[in-house]
Amino acid sequence: MSPIASPSIFTGLLAMTFSCAALGSAVADSGPDTENGRYTLSQTADGFVRLDTRTGAVSTCGNNGNGWACYAVPDERKAMDTEIGRLQAENERLRAQLASREGASSGKTDEALPKSDKQVAPKAESEPRIEIPLPSDADVDRVMSFLERAWRRLVEMANRVQRDASGKI
Repeated sequence: MSPIASPSIFTGLLAMTFSCAALGSAVADSGPDTENGRYTLSQTADGFVRLDTRTGAVSTCGNNGNGWACYAVPDERKAMDTEIGRLQAENERLRAQLASREGASSGKTDEALPKSDKQVAPKAESEPRIEIPLPSDADVDRVMSFLERAWRRLVEMANRVQRDASGKI
């Protein structure tokens, strides 16, 4: 070989080395970055599924022509945890509200009070008192006579309708 051919072979080898290095860099850039082990990648038909080992977030990654892009997968667990937190807070609020009502009704008893015909004066004049008077015997007798008259009229009317219907047939 001639001494002139050596430098061209050296130049060719050097160019090949740089192109291999560039190709290796391009191959390394062709997939999503794993950031020093933070992410775990699993290959799928469309690209990769990326798991963030620090936060537990899952993303789908794909090459869209402009480079790799990862999109977060909706996390149902996060939505459920949010709902559980909301319900726990509402539960605590309702318990506190119930406890405050129980404190206000400490004068109540579980036993029925004895009935009396006498009217009892209210304890304090500022408290409103609702009284419903019961009907007297005379009131009950009037209602019974009214119902009896209404029933007799209804029976008489039914008899008339029956006589009219049987006479026309």
